[in-house]
Amino acid sequence: MDALKTIAAGSVKENVPEFGIGDTIRVSVNIREGNRERIQMFEGTVIAKRGSGVAETFTVRRVAYGVGVERVFPLHSPNVKDVKVVRYGKVRRSKLYYLRDRVGKAAKVKEQIRK
Repeated sequence: MDALKTIAAGSVKENVPEFGIGDTIRVSVNIREGNRERIQMFEGTVIAKRGSGVAETFTVRRVAYGVGVERVFPLHSPNVKDVKVVRYGKVRRSKLYYLRDRVGKAAKVKEQIRK
């Protein structure tokens, strides 16, 4: 088991920003189309985080053209190039699955003022 931990420790990224549930983030993802590669941005609200170490993942939700879109990203994946925090949210839950049932302004998360 210790051998697995040492191998996994080599795959953990060092420069991951601190973000939490309810924060709006912009994720840069590497997309492969045939033999071409490009960077695609996905911006939305973090509704869940789970796991630890190299297996840590986070779920980002956004509404595009009236349809809710959720993506689960492995935090330490080589395809996740960059994570930037756009704004910090003020929430009192560890999972924001209730946002799936909300529409319009009711689906917003209050902003937390940080100094």
